[in-house]
Amino acid sequence: MDFTFTEEQQAATEAAKAVFSGVAPDSVPSPALTPGAVADDFDRTLWSKLADAGLLSLLIAPEHGGAGLDTIALCLVLRESAKVLARVPLLECGAAALTLQRHASDELRAEVLPGIATGDLVVTVATAGRTGHEPAELAVQARPEGTDWIIDGVQTAVPWARTADRILLPAHTPEGRAVLALVPRTHPGVTLDEQTSTNGERLAEVHLDSVRISTREMIGDATAWASLRNVLTTGTCALALGLGERVLAMTSDYTGKREQFGFPVATFQAVAVQAADRFIDLRAMEATLWQAAWRLTTDASGPLPPAGDVAVAKIWASEGVRRVVQTAQHLHGGFGADTDYPLHRYHAWAKHLELSLGPAAVHEEALGDLLATHPLG
Repeated sequence: MDFTFTEEQQAATEAAKAVFSGVAPDSVPSPALTPGAVADDFDRTLWSKLADAGLLSLLIAPEHGGAGLDTIALCLVLRESAKVLARVPLLECGAAALTLQRHASDELRAEVLPGIATGDLVVTVATAGRTGHEPAELAVQARPEGTDWIIDGVQTAVPWARTADRILLPAHTPEGRAVLALVPRTHPGVTLDEQTSTNGERLAEVHLDSVRISTREMIGDATAWASLRNVLTTGTCALALGLGERVLAMTSDYTGKREQFGFPVATFQAVAVQAADRFIDLRAMEATLWQAAWRLTTDASGPLPPAGDVAVAKIWASEGVRRVVQTAQHLHGGFGADTDYPLHRYHAWAKHLELSLGPAAVHEEALGDLLATHPLG
């Protein structure tokens, strides 16, 4: 394997750094600190800058106005976005674009991908069933009726659902086959109930009551949902890595300046050891992230299917980002709890990323199932 980034991937990283360099960390108050505080919308100004820099079209084929890049490029940009807690649907819209590019019909691709590339069309993704624990594809049923499909069910905690134009959601047919449906947010039969995430972002419980959509808005490829879920999970790992790297940098800067007994606290052995442990966490998160993204991008074989590498990456991301922010809070002392200092926002985002698409325990179980069916050696 070769994790050297291509010139195109490196160019995407540099473009992302340029766009995010002037962005202040998200300052939406955490609901636990300020009851009722939520973000009304994502950062539309930043979204336009991302579109102008060509970062919304990275995964879209050139014939639809994109660069035709891959999951690795998306993760490189997501990593930079998390360093400033960029409040944009970059992961969801990027993963949806890649899925539509790979699995949608020519007609649907031509209809939606150019709009995604320019930032004019925002697509989000539903990933959790009504309870938050059941498989997302089992929460909604899709049945054919003539030349159309009828969609019924409930998806909970859908990010950006109140501001996105369309929602890409998994469903199951009466025969149990997993499919994807691209549903307009304002479509008849679609209603949204207010929800709020742990980091103060506005979510929605999406109710679908006999929603009728055309066959061209359905993706029947049985591999599409699994592929989409893998990309979303790997992208979440990239967000966790970027966030963790920024938090460790903040901690290093603070402990290097904060003095006790006439010396910077960073020179104390107990502080240095904790910081070193978190650096090791971040390196493990980085290695497993690129392994997962590489497996999703290439046809290379491995001892397990790509889902195994994705599970390993999410285990490290969930556990690692939690440890990084907890250590940061500890080493910052009371200053870390000051709501005028951004560390509390990074902590809230880290908790959200830790649990998104399943905490470590869920992926440990999935990894165990894969090992049982694909014995090593």
